[in-house]
Amino acid sequence: MTLRLTDEQDAALTRLAQAQGISKNEAAARAIHEQNQRLSRRDQIAGSTDRVVARYGDLLDRLGQ
Repeated sequence: MTLRLTDEQDAALTRLAQAQGISKNEAAARAIHEQNQRLSRRDQIAGSTDRVVARYGDLLDRLGQ
């Protein structure tokens, strides 16, 4: 796989890799993994929030008044 980056993106990736003492390939893989974890966690939180609001929405409204 070839990853096409702008000069600015490549410089940022280089800095990340150097700061962590890893290859640019590993830095890119870790960044992808971390972003995926954040998105998954956000989806879990949104689902939990929806369930809480559905179950306790009336109570939350009364408490807010």
